[in-house]
Amino acid sequence: MENRAPSFFSLLRRGGIYYNAPGSVPEDLLRWLIQTVPAADIDKDALLKAVLEREDLMPTAMGNGIALPHPRNPILEREEAQIAALAFLENGIDWGALDGRAVDTVILVVSASARIHLSMLQRITFFCRDGGFCALLQRRAPAEEIFDYIERGEKSWK
Repeated sequence: MENRAPSFFSLLRRGGIYYNAPGSVPEDLLRWLIQTVPAADIDKDALLKAVLEREDLMPTAMGNGIALPHPRNPILEREEAQIAALAFLENGIDWGALDGRAVDTVILVVSASARIHLSMLQRITFFCRDGGFCALLQRRAPAEEIFDYIERGEKSWK
């Protein structure tokens, strides 16, 4: 196993960015997103079950219209199978956020180890508190613009 966690950029490139994601409740949106992401090494039924179990414990809405759904425990065996996916929702969904705001942006994270999972959540949370990144999300910027912003941001950390 490598000493460094993979970049958010690399996992998001693998999982993709989606626009006008359908669903009126979290379960419908998550089912659609998990079925849509390109993830040959992932048992999508098991992933959906794990993500929904995590949501039942406590909703993953972090406020500001963003949710970070993820399984509670890693479900992948190979690091090469890890993904992140960003979805802009067709309509806002009540996700139980503490700020009461409907979720309109979802970032799904699927990791192979607890260490990588925590590192990825930390990276994503950092970006979600960055004004420039939030502005990109609010205007639903083109995918390449989002990828470029994340890649530049992560390179600046080195």
